[in-house]
Amino acid sequence: MTLPHSMRAVEITAPGGPEVLQPVERPVPQPRPGEILIRTAWSGVNRPDALQRAGLYRAPAEASDLPGLEAAGEVVALGAGVTGWRPGDLVCALLPGGGYAQYVTTPAAHALPVPAGMGLREAACLPETFFTVWSNVFERGGLTAGETFLVHGGSSGIGTTAIQLAAAFGARVFATAGTAEKCAACMRLGAERAINYHEEDFVEVLRDAGGAGLILDMIGGDYLPRNVKALADEGRLVQIAFLKGAKVEFNFAQVMLRRLTITGSTLRPQPDAAKARIARALRETVWPKLENGAIAPVIDSEFPLDQAARAHARMESSAHIGKIVLKTG
Repeated sequence: MTLPHSMRAVEITAPGGPEVLQPVERPVPQPRPGEILIRTAWSGVNRPDALQRAGLYRAPAEASDLPGLEAAGEVVALGAGVTGWRPGDLVCALLPGGGYAQYVTTPAAHALPVPAGMGLREAACLPETFFTVWSNVFERGGLTAGETFLVHGGSSGIGTTAIQLAAAFGARVFATAGTAEKCAACMRLGAERAINYHEEDFVEVLRDAGGAGLILDMIGGDYLPRNVKALADEGRLVQIAFLKGAKVEFNFAQVMLRRLTITGSTLRPQPDAAKARIARALRETVWPKLENGAIAPVIDSEFPLDQAARAHARMESSAHIGKIVLKTG
């Protein structure tokens, strides 16, 4: 296959607001040993992209400086030593960066086949949220059938994924959201109870339900002590982001007295081998549920690649429900 020498991409011209995202021409990257080159059709937009754009989240030294942590498209070239993929395969993939472009490289082990019956647009919504939710809710958090699970930001890309996966694996699902429309969306996706945080106290709701066995939180700040109050004895809190700040004064006595666990993780800095392990677990356990229609990504809106700034403005408005995608191909 003859590949072009250059491609359209969107780069961060300087730290700042959405307007600093500008279309450019870049050389097509070449796959290194163990990597594949993907001609992207669609790329997902995620909060870490906006943090990187604002200068608050530095890309790893070895990663592309272009934003974008997930994409779907066609494999067009293989790096040395790659097996299991061949040119022409349709994949979705977790990326170290570089997704806001027509071509991107990623470790071959971080790619997954597009689920049967699913289009590339929908598949581009899967990697970042499904890797994050699976590893934090089921592996780190240990959620089991019958447990009560609370996810904050239930209408976000992470939230809509967490609700569906937790419900599909038999948990009682509670979610918080900020409007009646978002709460209704959470209920349609499988939440037993959606809590409008402007009108109700999630702590009281969860305590009335017997406490949460597991909470997935990306809010942070003053939510930390409230989450602890909402947990059942021996419950677990998994922290994956801090929209309200990473520092808070907190009395750990309740953690000790009630045998609670507070943990968390971020996906991007993890070793390639850890991400490959998550990919294998998803393919074995979750991909069948995507292929039989038991769960599906929720798409809020789509934008052309050169309008990535509008996509970021949409995400930062917090008006969206589900994922935002860029049409790159």
